[in-house]
Amino acid sequence: MLSRARRLHPTLRRLLLPTTPAPSRAPPLPAHHSAAAQTTSKPFPILFRRHLCSPPPPTPPPPAAPHPPAVVSSDLPAVSANSVCPGCGIAMQSSDPALPGFFSLPSPKSPDYRARLAPITADDTQISSSLKSGHLREGLEPSRGAEPPPAVAAAAADTAEARGEGKVLVCARCHSLRHYGRVKHPDAERLLPDFDFVAAVGPRLASPSGARSLVLLLADASDFDGSFPRAVARLVAAAGEAHRADWKHGAPANLPRALLVVTKLDLLPTPSLAPDDVHAWAHSRARAGAGGDLQLAGVHLVSAARGWGVRDLLDHVRELAGARGNVWAVGARNVGKSTLLNAIARCSGVVGQPTLTEAPVPGTTLDVIKVDGVLGAQAKLFDTPGLLHGHQLTSRLTSEEMKLVQVRKEMRPRTYRIKTGQSIHIGGLVCLEIEELTVGSIYVTVWASPLVPLHMGKTENAGTMIKEHFGLQLQPPIGQDRVKELGKWVKKQFKVSGNSWDTNSKDIAIAGLGWFGIGLKGEAVLGLWTYDGVDVISRSSLVHERASIFEEAGFTVSQIVSKADSMTNKMKGTKKTNKRKESKTPTSPITAPDAAESASTADA
Repeated sequence: MLSRARRLHPTLRRLLLPTTPAPSRAPPLPAHHSAAAQTTSKPFPILFRRHLCSPPPPTPPPPAAPHPPAVVSSDLPAVSANSVCPGCGIAMQSSDPALPGFFSLPSPKSPDYRARLAPITADDTQISSSLKSGHLREGLEPSRGAEPPPAVAAAAADTAEARGEGKVLVCARCHSLRHYGRVKHPDAERLLPDFDFVAAVGPRLASPSGARSLVLLLADASDFDGSFPRAVARLVAAAGEAHRADWKHGAPANLPRALLVVTKLDLLPTPSLAPDDVHAWAHSRARAGAGGDLQLAGVHLVSAARGWGVRDLLDHVRELAGARGNVWAVGARNVGKSTLLNAIARCSGVVGQPTLTEAPVPGTTLDVIKVDGVLGAQAKLFDTPGLLHGHQLTSRLTSEEMKLVQVRKEMRPRTYRIKTGQSIHIGGLVCLEIEELTVGSIYVTVWASPLVPLHMGKTENAGTMIKEHFGLQLQPPIGQDRVKELGKWVKKQFKVSGNSWDTNSKDIAIAGLGWFGIGLKGEAVLGLWTYDGVDVISRSSLVHERASIFEEAGFTVSQIVSKADSMTNKMKGTKKTNKRKESKTPTSPITAPDAAESASTADA
């Protein structure tokens, strides 16, 4: 290594010569330098290595000016006491973290807080490799057009990210819902009042003056009758009838209009459905729920997750709202209002990310929120909190039970062929009994969440099913203690008739759960058991098809059933083991004093 260094740098030969200088070539050194030279009799290998492995020390920079005080970046808007969360609409506060609307300001930071403290220097590993290869470089200067080091690129990316363009600041509750899908403090949800659309927006609809009003009546395709906002539809119908006479005579009148929007169309088995048939079916069910006076301006079948029908809906809303109209999106909880409005905002070309919070948790939106930049001109679009329907089963379930009941994928049929005296259970929530038949058997197709287990058996064993399997194999409810909390078990009777074995003729719908599709050629008397207060109706069939392979008697294959069976088997095994131990134990054991007495008697 030293020989190679000598060839590359002739000046190094002078470093290897004896430290005593020749008198003819150099002037004499001062006294303190000569003393230091006499004490050193060998070259300086350590200094030589340092000289080769590191560039010459740079000149010390001038003292830097003190850093200015840190300030909050202007990209993060300050939150005042009157600010409203753009995700859920609640007023933001910073006093109690357990209450909704809590928001904490970020810690103060300077605009260049992501910049590096020291400049990037040459890498020592590159210098060492150059030494071993025989190419010594005093400094590493990047060539023109070369890519910056990864550290520089990462710092530039962090700086671009720190600008915060397009960021939406929301409360801690919305942050937890967006990133974790749950509410951080569920106990605080009970303190929130239920939203009353009739009291909050009803006076505007009933007033003969004011801007044009358009109400979007949203209903879930998988639970149409349970999620359809009947009270709001009746309000719109009554306001329209009250103002229609004045409008016909040319007097100024606020004639509210209504659009029916069927959401989550992707959950239905769409290949087997004709759009015109679903359109007519939804129109008839809406008029049946609100009364014959409801005049719908149109019916739209949409899927916000896949973008079906969103563009047509946006164009129709803009046409009906005009330049200054007010548009209200109304529906039950978890019907998909915020998801649909975010899809409409993306379709309209709104710059930035959608602001409304989307989560599979009922009651995500807490107050009325104005969605800007969607309709154009001075028209306004409002998102409203979900309406609480007490007639839905979902209003009585816990968050864990809701996860089992909610339909999140395309529904699949599960069909049974049953006779008189047999029954079908959907979890521990509903039981359908066949009481009378004019034919030998009928086809019953269950349309519900695939996570809910089913059971088909004899009706005479229904009491045993409630005592031994509700809350265990048949969930929800989760746990046998929850069965009594859901309410009283009541029965409703239905008479149905059909004229074909190939398709379903009637549906028996349970609000918040799903429906039974009945296929028969004749008449039947059915009894349906569920909890008191849950809405159950008979309607025309929505989906006419049934499964090609029928389900067998007993429990369906489910993870819930397998876990419950394993727990039951463990409990039975423990009981058998305890009985065996008790049987091996003598019935009248001899105590120590008795044994001593018997021994003394024998000796005597």
